[in-house]
Amino acid sequence: MASLGALKRSMALTLILIFGLLFGLIVLISTLVQIYMQNQFFPFWIQMIFIVGITLLFILIQWAASPGIIRWSAKLHYLKPGENPFFEDTVKELCQKSGVPMPRLAMAPDKTPNAFVFGRSKSSATMAVHRGLMEQLNRDEIRAVLAHEVGHLKHNDMVVMTIVSAVPLLAFMLARSVLWSGSRNRDSGALIIAALIGMAVYVISQLMILKLSRQREFYADTFSAVVTENPHSLSSALAKITYGLSLSNDKPGAARSFYIGDPVTAKREIASIMANRHKYDLDGDGVLNERELKRAMEVEAKNKRHREFTSTHPSTFRRIQLLKEIEEDMKHGSLGKDIYKHI
Repeated sequence: MASLGALKRSMALTLILIFGLLFGLIVLISTLVQIYMQNQFFPFWIQMIFIVGITLLFILIQWAASPGIIRWSAKLHYLKPGENPFFEDTVKELCQKSGVPMPRLAMAPDKTPNAFVFGRSKSSATMAVHRGLMEQLNRDEIRAVLAHEVGHLKHNDMVVMTIVSAVPLLAFMLARSVLWSGSRNRDSGALIIAALIGMAVYVISQLMILKLSRQREFYADTFSAVVTENPHSLSSALAKITYGLSLSNDKPGAARSFYIGDPVTAKREIASIMANRHKYDLDGDGVLNERELKRAMEVEAKNKRHREFTSTHPSTFRRIQLLKEIEEDMKHGSLGKDIYKHI
């Protein structure tokens, strides 16, 4: 993939496949219910309108309610103008440079280093940072992280991911409902098969969404590297974020899929590095410093790809590898217009 157009095509194809799977499931279930339940009060076309209507209503509720849920669960404090000049000025500069509306700014009283954007649209979005991010990263690294979040705004990721995340849940609900109906009727083997197909749709659509989520993180990383012209700072920030998240015992919040770093993945990645600490502890002091940690992640990138299958985020190892490739291209002036070509 070598352009922003590739992201849009991938997004469109994924959405078509996900909603196509769901619609096919609805048609299959409705047809079998009509045949095996012999419901004369509700003809097939009425059932279809009802189920599709419920589906659209659920997605609308998901889109409308999720920002409020995230605000509440993250205990966000919205910043007043001038309350944090560095945060405000940096985001304003990046948004102007990127051609996206200025989001509302908020701070979460969380000691882990993280950041995320969410909202119903670009114009009503919120960009939030954890207190731990501002305390543990230097200003160049923070700027790189904020540029990553502006990249999500540019690509409209928070809206897309909010909407598609409702699909697997709906597939699961439909499958469970039909399975319950089928279990109460002796002559309903086809309904049980339909329910099992529904479960398969749930799993497949969930995996497709996870793949889309990982891909969009790569695009946001690349966007940050290009707009700041400093991929090294984001690479360094990701190493610190991953290490910081691995130390937390708190459960991931409602915004987990929106975070720049996934706490669950971070714990697994750091555990794999610490298991081989002797290979990366170059100065033999028993502690991995920032340079040694980054080096360890670059080495681990070569043999950890299979672990991403069920993750919301790509491994930090691969993200750092991508940023290193972009940095090399920048040094030689060969990045050109195809800024996403390494993804």
